[in-house]
Formats: sequence, C-alpha cells, structure tokens
Amino acid sequence: MRQKILELLEFNGKLTAKEIAVMLALPVDQVAKEIAAMEQEKIILRYHTLINWEKAGAEEVAALIDVKVTPQQDVGFDEIAARIYRYPEVKSVFLMSGSYDLSVLVQGKNLKEVATFVSQKLATLEHVQSTVTHFILKRYKQDGVIFEDQEADRRQVVQL
Repeated sequence: MRQKILELLEFNGKLTAKEIAVMLALPVDQVAKEIAAMEQEKIILRYHTLINWEKAGAEEVAALIDVKVTPQQDVGFDEIAARIYRYPEVKSVFLMSGSYDLSVLVQGKNLKEVATFVSQKLATLEHVQSTVTHFILKRYKQDGVIFEDQEADRRQVVQL
C-alpha cells in the first residue's frame, strides 16, 4: 500500500488523501495516516512543483559540474559533498562512478554568477582536485515531464 501511495504522490503531489483513497479503494483515514507516517519517517521529504521557468519569463542559467575530489579517511566523499550541498546555488549533488566523483547541479541568474560560484567557491574547496562545467542549453525532459511536447507529423511527404 505504501508503494502505491508513494507512486501516486510522486506523479502528482497535489493529490489529496481522499483522492488517493478512492484510487486505491482504501479508507481515507488509513491513507491519511500512512502519508503522515511517511512524512514523519522522512520517506516523503517534500512536495515538489516542477516549473518551466523559461515559459514563465524568468532568466536562469543551470550547469552540471563534474567534480574530482580526494576522498577523506573515515568519511570518504560524504564530508566534501556536505560542504558543497550547503551552498544555496547548489540544487543537487550526486556521487558518481566514472572519471569524476561528484556531479553537482547549480543554478544562477546568469552565466557569470555560475562561473563565479565555480571559480571562487567550488574549485577552491580543500580536497577538490578539478571541475568540468557543462552549461545546460535547453531542457527537454525533467523528472519524467516533457517540457515542450512537439509531436509533429514527421513523415515525409510523398508526391506521385
């Protein structure tokens, strides 16, 4: 039951306990108690709204930054990751396999703001060996949502 409730809420965080109860054929109070328990247990961390800021007219620059770090004894990558995710510019931090250790999603008002963050805050942290910045030029899909659904007819016109 928890899994089904979580799947519904992940898809649409605006669903009420009553709506979920109807969908799952469960009593409303049981669904409400489960949701409250999952919030208390930190299974449900936050309800999120995905916004297409470009359509809203807001200027924003986002970048994915690959970060190579020196892991620390007894704490590995956790301590440096914690130092990075505390910056307000940082939206996400992931431990990665491959050539780089961490992948950091950063947002700023403009390119200069993101570049300044990388050069003055991130790259200068102790244990950071190197960074590679990839600016996001266009979002096509995020969190399972297609930003601009352009299902045009892509068939070629054949004339006889």
